[in-house]
Amino acid sequence: MSVTPGWMRSEIMLDLFGVGEENWRDALAREPHFAISETPRFVGRAVAALASDPDRARWNGRSLSSGGLAAVYGFTDLDGSRPDAWRYITEVQDPGKPADTTGYR
Repeated sequence: MSVTPGWMRSEIMLDLFGVGEENWRDALAREPHFAISETPRFVGRAVAALASDPDRARWNGRSLSSGGLAAVYGFTDLDGSRPDAWRYITEVQDPGKPADTTGYR
């Protein structure tokens, strides 16, 4: 199996936008879709959930996302939300819709 994060709010991304974790929302003025970003801890929690699942073999051969696994296992990001970045990117960002994370966090 493979696990991929969504739009990662990593140190390099924060640096790119000139913000830190404490004020990352300031980057939304420059890139509104950054609102769906997730911390590196979120994908870490996805991996931890998989590792502790005695039935993890059910995922063999699949490509999984941190947001999809959060829906299954119930873990959250540091702010208590469950960002589903890949669904958001497909349904909101790529079609050119205005940034709105309602129903995606």
